[in-house]
Amino acid sequence: MASNLLVNIAWTHVTTRVRQTLVGMAGVAMGVGFTIMMAGLMEGSQIDFLRQLVDTMPHVTVQDEQRAAPEQPAEHEYGAVQMSSVANVNSRPGIRYPESRMASLRSWLPGDVAPSVRTTAIIDHGGRVGVTLIGIDPRLEVRVSKLASQMREGQVSDLLRAPNAVIIGLALADKLAIKPSDTVTLIGGQGTQVSAAVVGIFRSGLKRVDEGQIYATLGTAQVMMGQSGIINELRVRLNNPLIADTIAKRVEGQIGYKSVSWQEANSDLLSSFAVRDFIVLTVMGAMLLTSSFATYNIISTITNEKRQDIAIMKSLGMRETSVRSIFIMEAAIIGLVGVIAGWAIGYALCYGWSQITIYNTLTGTKVPISIYYAPLHYVVAGGISLLCCTGAAFFPARKATRVHPVEIIRGAS
Repeated sequence: MASNLLVNIAWTHVTTRVRQTLVGMAGVAMGVGFTIMMAGLMEGSQIDFLRQLVDTMPHVTVQDEQRAAPEQPAEHEYGAVQMSSVANVNSRPGIRYPESRMASLRSWLPGDVAPSVRTTAIIDHGGRVGVTLIGIDPRLEVRVSKLASQMREGQVSDLLRAPNAVIIGLALADKLAIKPSDTVTLIGGQGTQVSAAVVGIFRSGLKRVDEGQIYATLGTAQVMMGQSGIINELRVRLNNPLIADTIAKRVEGQIGYKSVSWQEANSDLLSSFAVRDFIVLTVMGAMLLTSSFATYNIISTITNEKRQDIAIMKSLGMRETSVRSIFIMEAAIIGLVGVIAGWAIGYALCYGWSQITIYNTLTGTKVPISIYYAPLHYVVAGGISLLCCTGAAFFPARKATRVHPVEIIRGAS
């Protein structure tokens, strides 16, 4: 019964000051709405960038090297024995027994694995450009990369239709004026020169890849390295890219070769995202805190105008905590309605932004703005806003209810 009375009094205070109440609700709604929009924009752009990044590289790359130098036998007997700066021309001879290692990985991997050969080369076609040449098996490559869906001209399987065929990036093709069916010269590090036919053009969306990476068959890459039969990389693609770190550690522990996840390969970029996320969260928190000041001003005005009501309620025996609860309830009502309206505004803003496309002058394509819709954004924004509103109402209510009823009545007389 007592709680119903407090709610009725709070509701009466809120509805009798309609203009102030609507201003407070509008302040909360705008704060929540723009916070949801900012969160959706920032996380959407980040997820879209990471998706493009992940699609252009294996989730886990097994390299033909050890993460740390092998333990020397003398170290078991003499703890301080260690040799450094020892030249070893065969330090990276490739991955031994790649087929058996891939078979053992396929038995448990939540994904697939394929062999590759990575080397450097110079492509010559009226101009010379240094590139990374990746030798692949076209039949297996479709299982471990998005190269097939990135093809703009030709197909990955076309690599098998011509000797020494290559697939190049769109940016590199524009730079050297290369078209499909053109012939280019590949120059390897050992001075090996090979004439190769361009059978396809791909576009990954990352210029450094489209301009600096080309694909050929395993045999062509092995010829460019001057080492027939060598496999110096295993490319792993997972059903869930987010578990790449865990899988990389298990793969490295099983086969002994250095295994690098896409998170480790881009750790600097991911750390910059973490800093950006912190800045965005700080800005959104400030927006919500600012919107709570509207509630603070309204509750302060109401408490000053209702000083006589406070004196009457206290003189009738109502406790300070009960009187204080009335004003906190008023702030909660304003905040709750404002949050619900803010959710609607936030969704409308996100939907509006998602309909906007930006014309990319470099590629001549229209790129839509990526928005990430997450219930967590709504829950967090609404919860923080309600907390700020009730907290803002506590202090003026606490100050007003501490005054003795006699002082209020005397001051009014």
